[in-house]
Amino acid sequence: MRELVLSCSEDRAEALSDILLELGVLSVSVEDADSGTERETPLFGEPGGEPDVQAWNHNRVVALLPDDIALETLLQALAQQSGEDYAGSAVVREVADTDWVRLTQSQFAPISITDQIWIVPSWHRENPEVPNADGQGHPILIELDPGLAFGTGSHPTTHLCAQWLAVNLQSQQTVLDYGCGSGILAIIAAKLGARDVVGVDIDEQAVQSTEYNAQNNRVQVKACLPDGLQAGTFDIVVANILSNPLKVLAPMLCGRVAPAGRLILSGVLERQAQEVAAAYAPWIDMSVWRSHEGWVCLAGTRKQT
Repeated sequence: MRELVLSCSEDRAEALSDILLELGVLSVSVEDADSGTERETPLFGEPGGEPDVQAWNHNRVVALLPDDIALETLLQALAQQSGEDYAGSAVVREVADTDWVRLTQSQFAPISITDQIWIVPSWHRENPEVPNADGQGHPILIELDPGLAFGTGSHPTTHLCAQWLAVNLQSQQTVLDYGCGSGILAIIAAKLGARDVVGVDIDEQAVQSTEYNAQNNRVQVKACLPDGLQAGTFDIVVANILSNPLKVLAPMLCGRVAPAGRLILSGVLERQAQEVAAAYAPWIDMSVWRSHEGWVCLAGTRKQT
């Protein structure tokens, strides 16, 4: 395959990228032409937002070309649409063929959450490093491929919540996984013997991923958007999100915990633990159950009334 490399100023980078895509290139990226020099300039935006500018003073626009596109024809069309002739400055370079599927898969190995819980991508089904199930569900092997929804089992917060479930969940307890993402915690709960497991997420893609992954792992998990969550409480409510939404959700999540039920929170950095616990203090006393790589898992029990 080939890449076409063009140089342009900040005010032309976005338009040039759009034109190239319209002309049929496979992908476009914009790089800082001054990268690695004293003139290199970082782009910063506010958290959760984008930088005020979308390119640098001097840019390289790199377009991946399909095999059937004629370079001369592309440059002629580019000149017509952009009003600039890039023929004299364009650089074409060869790109080594890569098995992108295999490369991506190589980055995701089986993950041992505990000795008895493994997350196994589908392409590792026959991996000799993964223990075989004994026919009675031990160890618990959860097949989960990386996808559009958050949660492959690799993040410390997922480990913490899964470990809590492995230690504390009792058979036939009801579980709400709020912010379910891929459904990994809901599936673990169901595999551990929970009943009436519900996963909730604000992202429709996450709801679909949870439903698919639950079906693929042969467990029953009801997944829905927040508006679809029916009234009622649960023996265990787990929310692995982030500290700010957790603080906002405190009244609602506490209200979903049955008397004597347990609330489990993660997605919280160690320095944020006290602040998050304070948000839940009017309803449930939360404390750090375990920490891992700078993240904590908070747990608390709702008082019986």
